[in-house]
Amino acid sequence: MKNLRSLLFIPGDSQKKLAKADMSGADALILDLEDAVSPANKPRARELVPAFLRARPRGGRHSQIWVRINPLDTELALSDLTAVVAAEPDGFVLPKAKGPEDVLKLSYYLDALEAQCGLPQGSIKIIPLATETPVAAFRLGDYATANLSRLVGITWGAEDLATAIGASTNVDSSGQWTRTFHLVRSLTLLAARAAAVQPIDTLYVDFRDEAGLRASSRASRAEGFTGRLAIHPAQITAINESYLPSAEEIEHAHKIVAAFAAAPGAGTVGMDGRMIDIPHLKQAQSVLAEVAARG
Repeated sequence: MKNLRSLLFIPGDSQKKLAKADMSGADALILDLEDAVSPANKPRARELVPAFLRARPRGGRHSQIWVRINPLDTELALSDLTAVVAAEPDGFVLPKAKGPEDVLKLSYYLDALEAQCGLPQGSIKIIPLATETPVAAFRLGDYATANLSRLVGITWGAEDLATAIGASTNVDSSGQWTRTFHLVRSLTLLAARAAAVQPIDTLYVDFRDEAGLRASSRASRAEGFTGRLAIHPAQITAINESYLPSAEEIEHAHKIVAAFAAAPGAGTVGMDGRMIDIPHLKQAQSVLAEVAARG
């Protein structure tokens, strides 16, 4: 599965927004049954979301289609799953995951529902929002050894965590994450890399600030994140472009690969006045593999 650069939330009860979803250009759409839908509208959303999926069968979709269900510790989650699984979403986003055990529990539900619906076992994947409760932050490292076959990414959220810990804000006076939120963001990145799945950064809330979004996303990619959540279609182009290697990165990667090719068996080579070693070569190969995967 290719890395998902942009994952756009769309309220599952909004026919107007669903009708425009195919034009967004997002790598993935997240049809939301949780926070974006009022309790009164959840039954309607459970009708619209499967209909949207069935009109776009796998193999013919412009974007991957994911669904954010309600938390597993609510009575709503199973209703969401039974309404949606037969329509074959690419995956489910699991909110307020307390740790790998919640992903495993959701996996068991999917095992049963896929069998019931005649779907290939394991075809529906999972991305948890893994920092929305205080205890979840202490469990992030456990994803690496949990052997979760459906897990393809880990992402994080700041708003629900702020509410859960009683924080009045999650950013400082300069607009940067405060220490607690910077910590859980870093741990999310490390947890995803340790589990060999995609690290996905959280929302950039001000959808009108394209320059800020691009700067934030390029910095995010430089740290190691490979995509991010989005709340508005206007953010998609900036996110998609920011999470691709730049022309300068590609050129530099080609130079590193060529330098090692010219010195077979060498562990280090000299290039542009610097010594380049095997970790640099692996990073260069990763950049070029990403370019090739994107065509």
